[in-house]
Amino acid sequence: MKSYPAIGIRPIVDSRRLGIRDALEGKVRQMALSAKALIEENVFYADGTPARVVIFSQNGEIASIAGGEEAARCEEQFRQENVTATLSVTPSWCYPLETIDMDPMTTKAIWGFNGTERPGAVYLAAALSAHNQMRRPCFSIYGRDVQDMDDETIPEDVQEKLIRFARCALAVGQMRNKAYAGIGAVSMGIMGSFCDPSFYTQYLGMRPEWIDMTEIIRRVDLGIYDHEEFEEALKWVKENCKEGIDPNEIKTDGMPPHSREQKDQEWEFVVKMTMIIRDIMLGNEKLDEMGFKEEALGRNALFGGFQGQRMWTDYKPNCDFSEAILNSSFDWHGKRQPIVFATENDNLNGLSMLFGNLLTGSAAGFSDVRCYWSPEAVERVTGWKPEGIAADGFIHLINSGSTCLDAAGASVDAEGNHVMKKWWEMKPEDIKASLEAVDWCPAELCQFRGGGYSSHFKTGAQMPLTMIRVNLVDGNGPVLQIAEGWSIVLPEEVHNKIDVRTDRTWPTTWFVPRTNGQKAFKDVYSVMANWGANHGAFIYGHIGADLITLASMLRIPVSMHNVDDAKIFRPHAWGSFGTQDYETADFAACKAYGPLYR
Repeated sequence: MKSYPAIGIRPIVDSRRLGIRDALEGKVRQMALSAKALIEENVFYADGTPARVVIFSQNGEIASIAGGEEAARCEEQFRQENVTATLSVTPSWCYPLETIDMDPMTTKAIWGFNGTERPGAVYLAAALSAHNQMRRPCFSIYGRDVQDMDDETIPEDVQEKLIRFARCALAVGQMRNKAYAGIGAVSMGIMGSFCDPSFYTQYLGMRPEWIDMTEIIRRVDLGIYDHEEFEEALKWVKENCKEGIDPNEIKTDGMPPHSREQKDQEWEFVVKMTMIIRDIMLGNEKLDEMGFKEEALGRNALFGGFQGQRMWTDYKPNCDFSEAILNSSFDWHGKRQPIVFATENDNLNGLSMLFGNLLTGSAAGFSDVRCYWSPEAVERVTGWKPEGIAADGFIHLINSGSTCLDAAGASVDAEGNHVMKKWWEMKPEDIKASLEAVDWCPAELCQFRGGGYSSHFKTGAQMPLTMIRVNLVDGNGPVLQIAEGWSIVLPEEVHNKIDVRTDRTWPTTWFVPRTNGQKAFKDVYSVMANWGANHGAFIYGHIGADLITLASMLRIPVSMHNVDDAKIFRPHAWGSFGTQDYETADFAACKAYGPLYR
């Protein structure tokens, strides 16, 4: 079911009549309308739809809140309009306890106008104090510079906070009442593959669902998929997905390579598997027409994952093609919203991908955080000494073909820069270039006895990236790791020598985190050494500040990041847990408030 969470704007004014409230109504209405326009122009849902913003109204006109009765009417309106986050705006002093948002389930912020005619800052401070005392965390938005009361502009610093709040709050809202569709169970003993229902229900408001891998075989065998679409998809694959080297023809030991007939059958199977996984997650009305009414509904999943190894991949084609195509911003239908899907059923890495996708609208990468290449090791193996941003070494991000094709860096923006675009900005030439940058190698049969195809490419451009990982730690609960940095392009002969040491048939991204000489970011090696799991997600752009804000809304502390302190934006109450050490204060605040949906 498609349902858009909304942001509700609460215009707040002084209740005193006879010249005070009347004089403020126009200004607070202007603030509400300006905030609404700013958010609608800059914030989008994951499907590309502009953010839905509603302003408290009565009798068809914008209304204001000056006391408890109007606050209650506003709350009732917002409940009916699926408002999951509220922004209160005011240019003046008002009565805090009577006007604040008391709903424990909404994410809250207050924008207090910085002006001298009426003390909006005084209301902001008093209202935040009330929020903090009553266990209702609230974000504080207050401009650095004093404005005149008739100034209708929104200062840049206020704009940044309004947009960040809205973007992150809608990410929280989009997760609520959705599902994680885990197909299979734990892969190869990877703990991130274990789906903890308490975490999903209490911290994210999501429902985990478990689907046996035999469901895919059942739907293939019984033809529970759109047969016309399958023919269209297979034709597209044959025209656009060129085969790469077959490693089984190079190896002298192990299983013999599959025949052409076997490979063609595997292509047909993985295309069907891709469609079936999508249908399991999202549903498909075509199945209803075919008489499969239950299957047509889908699982209301926002993201999913597939176990694969080893029980499945010892017997059937691997899921690399399906994972890569689902995670990408296009398929045989053209551009479309990425369907976030985790390899090896690592739902925690899938969640990391989801965070990035919800905040940016771009496809997210999934990789092993395979190894750190020191400059000394690179020079010893290749004879080349790393230089520039790679001078301190780099991290090899690679996995068996599941990374989105967008990560090839083949899309180009208007200035000619190679980027990973928001999916709705993808052009036919971007899709064509991405497909041309990728080949599909038959699976190495010593690892994947059932065959299949892995995407093979290298990230061919230096791009800003943010690496992300959610971990569950006994005694702490969930924690988030963030590392902003860049993909890099190595000299071709250097890339070939060190890439082939891992697997010549998988996609590679060489990543350099931004270091600062301190603690976990002392150097590139320290980032690798402090990473909390074998997998990591990455997203285009430096979005660490947004991730920190989102994590605070979900009460997930950030255990590692390289974001400048000036960009950190958390609820005002976090300052009461300490201002000298933000990391310690974050852990303390998240522990004190506990899971959002407990």
